[in-house]
Amino acid sequence: MRDNDRVTSATRQPETPAAIRPRLIATDLDGTLLRDDKSVSPRTVAALAAAEKEGIEVFFVTGRPARWMDVVSAHVHGHGLAICGNGAAVVDLHGGPGSHRFVKVRELPRENALDAVRLLREAAPGTVYAVEQTYSFRQEPAYPKLHVEVPDDLAPAEEILVPGGHAGAQPVLKVLAFHPELDPDGFLTLARLAIGDRANVTRSSPSALLEISGPDVSKASTLALCCAERGISHEEVIAFGDMPNDVEMLTWAGRSYAMGNAHPDVIAAASGRTVANNDDGVAVVIERILADLP
Repeated sequence: MRDNDRVTSATRQPETPAAIRPRLIATDLDGTLLRDDKSVSPRTVAALAAAEKEGIEVFFVTGRPARWMDVVSAHVHGHGLAICGNGAAVVDLHGGPGSHRFVKVRELPRENALDAVRLLREAAPGTVYAVEQTYSFRQEPAYPKLHVEVPDDLAPAEEILVPGGHAGAQPVLKVLAFHPELDPDGFLTLARLAIGDRANVTRSSPSALLEISGPDVSKASTLALCCAERGISHEEVIAFGDMPNDVEMLTWAGRSYAMGNAHPDVIAAASGRTVANNDDGVAVVIERILADLP
């Protein structure tokens, strides 16, 4: 199922009183739930299981593609769903590693993707691109080896994205844009100004690597859709994150926590703060919340 509808509810919300019982925990993975070695600590595994036992759903909400979800596929409970690609896909992880199923796809239209590539090439010469699809990863020859996989194709972004081009009929989930010299935050600001409303631009990497999604596609907007389908209000959601691609989700959720290792924009957006990912900051908060339940 594809869904590019505008979600107007994923906006800044008043802070929710702690007395409201949470019904859903939404957590980023890298730099948040995962330790720096990409492991899920035993303490965190126990906290997630305890939350699910109390009837609080846990959603992993990540910039990762679905094929990189093996690290947490053993820790899904109940619904088994995860939000991947910064909101571009909702994936059922119940099948286990390599057997995920796309439940919802919010693709980046080819026209918008081509416009974004063109506008950013003009604004930041030297930018190189990769294209993330539902089941493929394609990149330009000059794109650096930033990922753990061999690309399915090497070609200029325009040849990948043009209708009938290398990308075929698979939906485009996001375009990755890397610049070898620019400051990461400066590159993000420049790209947002250049691309405007043609696409949503964010970042989760410490390098100058941007993630370009469809207009209005974000972790927050897709989480809002999933919550609406379950009759869960933003007030009943607790969110965790550490990087700029988490900001919208943290401002939307009724309660939110920036990790001790979080980007300054994330700290400013969240209603609370916890310790760093390597110190099990998500588990620390979940344990406290569960202890306070009636």
